[in-house]
Amino acid sequence: MQEDPMEEPIPLHIHLVSDSTGETVSAVLEAASSMFPVLEPVTHVHPFVRTRVALDEVMAALEAQPGPVFCSIADTSVSSELFERAARLQLEVVDVMAPVVEALSRFGGERRIERPGSQYRVDAEYLERVAALDYAISHDDGLGPDYLLQADVILVGVSRTSKTPTCIYLAYQGIRAANVPLVSGEAPPEGLFEAQRAGLPVIGLTASPQRLAQIRRHRLSNMEISGENAYADIHHIRDEVTDARLFFEKHGIPMIDVTRRSIEETAAAVRVLLRRSRVPS
Repeated sequence: MQEDPMEEPIPLHIHLVSDSTGETVSAVLEAASSMFPVLEPVTHVHPFVRTRVALDEVMAALEAQPGPVFCSIADTSVSSELFERAARLQLEVVDVMAPVVEALSRFGGERRIERPGSQYRVDAEYLERVAALDYAISHDDGLGPDYLLQADVILVGVSRTSKTPTCIYLAYQGIRAANVPLVSGEAPPEGLFEAQRAGLPVIGLTASPQRLAQIRRHRLSNMEISGENAYADIHHIRDEVTDARLFFEKHGIPMIDVTRRSIEETAAAVRVLLRRSRVPS
């Protein structure tokens, strides 16, 4: 069903209540609300709700600006009280974790912990994510062979194909992603080929010339650079994209078209290619 362009947006106060940072419930709401463009959510995030005092503050906010409540609270005593007090205000409460926990309980039984923020642990996996993030930030556009050989994956592409933000997003998932730009008229760094010969996965990022021209014009505008510039010239960009595609094909580098992909979707596509590269042929 398509949205009526004349339809007035519906403002809606939405309260997100969490016993931790609120990222889980925020991500669920963002995904779900994108399906209802007519809604104009006014989001109120209430993190670290673990005590009655904190819950009292939430209830005061609900009374002042009523709206549906989405929660993620491990302590059942706190969540039960939230449900009861919200019901008195005739407000709906949705526990976004409940269906998942219920499904897993059929396998894990009652052996579960109710520790707030238990998904956030300073363990080896967490430290690996920190190291991957430091790697991505410290070596953006780094071309040294030693740097590239430390990567889990190497992303290659012309300017503005989302290499840097994708590398940073992958770092949050514990993946060390290197970023190698393809510059018109310049040979790719030898370190790229050395890494490829060593068996490191190399993935090419590409986009439509029209999209790249739009992004580059916007960047030049932000930098207050005016006048003719080959960087944002559509004919020059078409040549860049064509040369990049030929380069990827010549060296057997799989491609991801990021034209209509978000950073999250591009990172997911990278992870799919990484899994495939690890499957024995």
